[in-house]
Order: sequence, then C-alpha cells, then structure tokens
Amino acid sequence: MAIMDQDEFWAIVDRAREGIEDTRTAEGAKQVAEKVGQRLAELGREAAVAFDLRYAVLDAESYDWNLWGAAYLMRGGCSDDAFDYFRGWLVTQGRSIWERALRDPDTLAELGIDPDDDFLLCESMLSVGRAAFDEDADFFDAVDAARAELPADTFNGPLLGDDFDHEDDDAVHARYPRLAEIYL
Repeated sequence: MAIMDQDEFWAIVDRAREGIEDTRTAEGAKQVAEKVGQRLAELGREAAVAFDLRYAVLDAESYDWNLWGAAYLMRGGCSDDAFDYFRGWLVTQGRSIWERALRDPDTLAELGIDPDDDFLLCESMLSVGRAAFDEDADFFDAVDAARAELPADTFNGPLLGDDFDHEDDDAVHARYPRLAEIYL
C-alpha cells in the first residue's frame, strides 16, 4: 500500500473546507473532517488507508516543540492527546495554514482566534478513513497491515526542536511575539 501523494491529500482537505463558513471553530473543523470522511468513503478503502498513512507522516513531521508551545499558549495548556487533536484541527485549516504554522507557529496569530476560545481541537480528523469501512476494526487492521509494509521509522521520530519552559513569559514572548500579545 502506498502513502497518498501529499498534493492529493491536501486537495481532499482543501475541497472539504469549501462551503464551511468558519473552519476555525470546533463545529467547522468537525464538518471538514466529516466531509473528508465522506470523500474517502467515495474513493474506497485503499484511498482511505493511503490518506491515513499520509496523515501519519504529516503528524510525525509536525511533532515539534515549537508547534507544541504554540498550541500550549493558544489553548492555555496542552497534553499529549490535546496536541494530537490540535494538529488534527490544524489540518482542517488547510495546506497553506498548516505549512506556514510548521515553518513559524507564530503565524497562527493571523487566524484571529478569540483567546477565550480553546476549541482548537479536532480528534475526528485523526481517523477520517474509517468512513470507508463498515467496521472500525477493519479500518484499523488495514492501516496496521499497510504500516507494517513500510520502514518502521516512517511514522515515528523524536520530538523535534528544543524544549523550553512554557510557563516562562519571557521565553514565550521571545518565541511567539504575536501569539504572546494575544494569549498571555
């Protein structure tokens, strides 16, 4: 099983965003995930698994202290699971926002998200391919089998970048000047 091409992956996500008034909200992000799932159901099981594999690669590439720090700041804290769900939400924002955020998480300040909202999560994006399968177990079995065909380090790696004290306001201001102005 091949990993879905990155352009195809993002075309599916970006098309799913069409017609949704505000993907920044929890409801909007969930609608994007639902539309992605519907598209994958149309494309079939192989596409759904290939999509999931691409998602896992992007997830590994974004497993970064700098992005985690931005999530921590924007959400007022961020556990391991919440960081996974934050990245799910970030995928629903589309390719251009995803790529800019990975290069410079401080660009997330441009999204204009109310600092009193901590809805920056989309757990359902993590397994949208299930929509192409009758049973969840069949989806997870297919993904596990496809992963087993690929090198072990394809989806895993250490947390990238340098950790820092997320509670140190000076360190936060230095890393995220625009986000700090909004969220600190």
